Amino acid sequence: MTPTKSCSVVLRNGEEMEVLAFLHPIAGLQLVKGTIEPGENPGETAVRELAEEAGILAAEIKSDLGLWESGYQDQIWSFHLSKVEQEIPDEWVHHTADDDGHDFKFFWYRLAKPTNSEWHEVFQGALAFIRTALTNHFSGSAKAGR
Repeated sequence: MTPTKSCSVVLRNGEEMEVLAFLHPIAGLQLVKGTIEPGENPGETAVRELAEEAGILAAEIKSDLGLWESGYQDQIWSFHLSKVEQEIPDEWVHHTADDDGHDFKFFWYRLAKPTNSEWHEVFQGALAFIRTALTNHFSGSAKAGR
């Protein structure tokens, strides 16, 4: 499978694991993701999209979480666990140039929380994929450390 979209997965641990998400003013709740441009690898896209969509300039890919056939417009998503080297607030608004400019309202979403109709169906599927991929990733890390 060749990915067409790349999704940066930024996590934080508090009482429960949370993933970075945002409210798009027209399209509802989403994750940071974008189209893989010619000459770009999926990891580069994930880092670029964090800068463009969230204003996060200090990020790096820690590991690949796998590929997912979204079932939406023949998109294949590549997921990347990303580490951010700057402090991230609980909430913020970032103005992006996407689609003639929008204000994206960022927040942290509890991964254990069920999704609802505020999330586009494709992002509901993406969150389900992330939950499974992280379970496999962290259980594999624990086994490797033994």
